Amino acid sequence: MILYFVRHGETDWNKTHKVQGQTDIPLNDYGRLLARETAEGMKNLKIDLAYTSPLSRAKETAEIILDGRGVPLIQDGRIKEFSFGSYEGMYCGGENQDPKSVEFNRFFTDTANYIPPADGETVARLYERTGEFLAELCGAEELREKAVLISTHGAAMTALLNRIKGNLSVDGFWRDEVPPNCSVTITEVADGKPVIRKEAVIYYKEQVKHWKTC
Repeated sequence: MILYFVRHGETDWNKTHKVQGQTDIPLNDYGRLLARETAEGMKNLKIDLAYTSPLSRAKETAEIILDGRGVPLIQDGRIKEFSFGSYEGMYCGGENQDPKSVEFNRFFTDTANYIPPADGETVARLYERTGEFLAELCGAEELREKAVLISTHGAAMTALLNRIKGNLSVDGFWRDEVPPNCSVTITEVADGKPVIRKEAVIYYKEQVKHWKTC
């Protein structure tokens, strides 16, 4: 089995440093351009099946990449983005930065001591639900010879890749930082065990500002 993990394209909230989490923010035109160029770069790669987060930015990214292929696209809530609860919609950087973002930014700078709001999610829960998805996928005998696209988000994709790398610590969650928008990580699964072959592959020529975002 071959897995292609992709982070969604850019959104307006990405661009203005607003916390997205599970708020359903769509791709912007630039994000769609990145997805189209990623589709062009992947056009000769076989894809038999795709899974996507139900959030529109991930779903549309997958739809653009798969346009014209007739590939089944399955929504799975376990690969939704991390829930930041009441922090969502807050500016966490830039000139409009909210004073409350000091607490939020611990998610990136001091993850072990990040305290989610009452309506938010813990990193442990993110690892749990994404881990359940990955185990089920890698153990699917009927997909053993298939190539699968997984369209997801910055923190959710990081949790998935950390698990593959054997890193389930909370304090080391961001050891490898956030995957860039529309980057693709190629993983091979043999005997149910996933191994990363290429990480953060970029198929577009545009410059994307790399910053820690959701």
